[in-house]
Amino acid sequence: MSRIGKMPIPIPNKVTVTINHNEVTVKGPKGELKRVFNPDITIRQEDDQLLVERPTDLQHHRALHGLTRALLNNMVVGVSEGFEKVLEIEGVGYRAELQGKNLVLHVGYSHPVVIEPSPTLEFDVPKDKRGTVIIVKGIKKEEVGQVAAVIRGKRPPEPYLGKGIRYQGEHIRRKAGKSGKK
Repeated sequence: MSRIGKMPIPIPNKVTVTINHNEVTVKGPKGELKRVFNPDITIRQEDDQLLVERPTDLQHHRALHGLTRALLNNMVVGVSEGFEKVLEIEGVGYRAELQGKNLVLHVGYSHPVVIEPSPTLEFDVPKDKRGTVIIVKGIKKEEVGQVAAVIRGKRPPEPYLGKGIRYQGEHIRRKAGKSGKK
């Protein structure tokens, strides 16, 4: 039995879950998420918990069991608490700012890089960090991670000086520069 798949998903007070065959809708204070799951996997609600069950022990059913439970849990957490990724900018003159809802990056190009958020996302640039920290917030975990990766990809950290955009807490392996000439 899948350790992840057999764990029940607790439903917080403010969240409502509607199950219609293999389509699940989760509504909460942060928004609403809807997803269609594989019809082989059974999803049922008991009291304040969601349970995920599989019909057989075949390999593809075992794989779907844990996946379905993890996706459902991310939906419940997303509409109740939300997800966020924190990025740090390092480099002389590198900074980020908000123009309306859009994120504008000044990261060493001849032009500023503008990133527009989707309706379920929002960006935050704390004023006290002077534009060196970007926070990506949203209710969809995969979308938050994808947009954070796109932002990081605009100027990935380089190994010699360490300049660029990195995730908070990410360790960059540094390389030694050129040796002196003889």
